[in-house]
Amino acid sequence: MNLLKPSSAILSVQGLHIERSRTIIIDNISWRVTPGQHWAILGANGSGKTSLLSALTGYLMPTAGEISVLGKRYGESDWRELRKRIGIVSSSVRQMMGDDEPALETVASGKYAMIDFWGRITRAEKAAALKLLKQVECGYLADRPWQVLSQGERQRVLIGRALMARPRVLILDEPCAGLDPAAREHFLEFIQALTTKHNAPAVILVTHHVEEIVQGITHVLALKKGQVAAAGPKDETLTSALLSEIFDCKARLTVEKRRFGLRVSSVRRGVM
Repeated sequence: MNLLKPSSAILSVQGLHIERSRTIIIDNISWRVTPGQHWAILGANGSGKTSLLSALTGYLMPTAGEISVLGKRYGESDWRELRKRIGIVSSSVRQMMGDDEPALETVASGKYAMIDFWGRITRAEKAAALKLLKQVECGYLADRPWQVLSQGERQRVLIGRALMARPRVLILDEPCAGLDPAAREHFLEFIQALTTKHNAPAVILVTHHVEEIVQGITHVLALKKGQVAAAGPKDETLTSALLSEIFDCKARLTVEKRRFGLRVSSVRRGVM
């Protein structure tokens, strides 16, 4: 049991309930991320992953419950400032980037958590952005426009952009979608390295695929139909029984060379 007070948590969700048009989307979720933890969020389509992320970043207002970042609650503190403490890399952000925007400007604009930033980027901000590009192994892309970057390059540039505001939480929403097998493995190696860096933000990896849960991920939050199916340390929580439950199939978890895999032997009738 985690006995840390909510104020000592990086991210705290208590009794989160989201309902729209009498449809329950999130049903009484409580969850806490504390220093040193890196989480994977697992769940099938419709499990509530996207809605939870939208609530965490201030884009979806809860019907009930509380969300706090570094002890400051949404609704009581300036949500625009709190949102800067949570960096996010997702397909929706990727699709909003301007085709002609150089990678350096994309990263620099992350300081303000704005898309299509129209203000003036200072020399100091450019220097900081270039440093981050080098940290995500993309320093050579500084002057290249968004439209010519590969999927893997775009994901890394967006991580650099998210880190520009020095967030305490970094959400990676299905970051390997669209990557070929080699690019995916290279990207996962990068994520693993990120989790081991000193003063790294708490990484929250949202995925359908257990094989993308790298060794540096310490905890798992499993969702099913808007509820928490399980939450806790990865080695205790991630089991064949849990995966069978949340994906509605007969599944077996495998481990080879410290990497997870999933074998599905049957799918329950009526499940696509």
